[in-house]
Amino acid sequence: MNTSSMSTCDIKIWHTWALAVTHEAGAYTKQKFNAEKTGGEPVIPSPNLDTDLVMVCDRLADVLIKAYKNPIKMQIDIARYSKLISPKNTGHNEEKEEKLLERCPPGHEGTKLVDKPATIIDVSGTIIAWYLPDALTETTQKEIRAATDLLGPSLEKSVKADGNWRYNQEWFKQGSENVGSTPGCINLSPAWFQQGHENLSDPEVSASLKGLSSENILKAIARPAAIASAALRVMHPQQYFAGLRALSHLGDKALRKELPQMPETLQYWASVFNSLSIISNRETPNHRDHLSIPECFDILTTVGNYSNAR
Repeated sequence: MNTSSMSTCDIKIWHTWALAVTHEAGAYTKQKFNAEKTGGEPVIPSPNLDTDLVMVCDRLADVLIKAYKNPIKMQIDIARYSKLISPKNTGHNEEKEEKLLERCPPGHEGTKLVDKPATIIDVSGTIIAWYLPDALTETTQKEIRAATDLLGPSLEKSVKADGNWRYNQEWFKQGSENVGSTPGCINLSPAWFQQGHENLSDPEVSASLKGLSSENILKAIARPAAIASAALRVMHPQQYFAGLRALSHLGDKALRKELPQMPETLQYWASVFNSLSIISNRETPNHRDHLSIPECFDILTTVGNYSNAR
């Protein structure tokens, strides 16, 4: 690995890393967002960003600013709501969910249809969600589909006859308009703890990235990963830089301890998140992910045509 690096405060990113391009895309998107919000001067993109990436960042910034200017206020106190949630509140039990909402009501009745870019704001004025429809260009969606095709064998192996709903075959469908997309659910990560070995050993590259096609897979998801990261740069700068810092430290550790395949994987990893779940043609029941941090955002990206989504 080339040791030439760029520095962002205390964060070191190798120039050869895909994450270096992601960081420049995030900075450009943030500058565009700020310029449009305040009526500032036009922003000139870095020469390190190719034309296609600049165009998708321009579109992303436009959708982000539309969402920012369309706040939907709710009377829910998200901090109090988060404290009331326990591991027993899985989201599967409708009776428990109703009781939880009684203790922390959202402040409105019924269902509100949101079909334009928007932000959801709680009673304290905190943005608790960003809704960004049409943020991805058709070209980017095609790139995601192509990456999914590369992951076909791993996706197929992930589906089980029984067990956890995340992999149970009953929840997977072969959509009529997505004939080429193999149903399945897998996780990609440059640093993944084996289940049950958290804090007991060094992290490993996820199994789906240990094969011969791993470099091609990472290159295929690079642009979508950069776009999601650029969105986070605007939506939650602290979380963005925390992820950047963690991956920087991970790169140093991977070299120092000679962790298998990790330096090579990090070179092509383009996301400030350390993991990515690929979910193809699966219906998902109502649920709550307890491993998520209440103060941080997860990013959910949907691609393709579907109906009756909630």
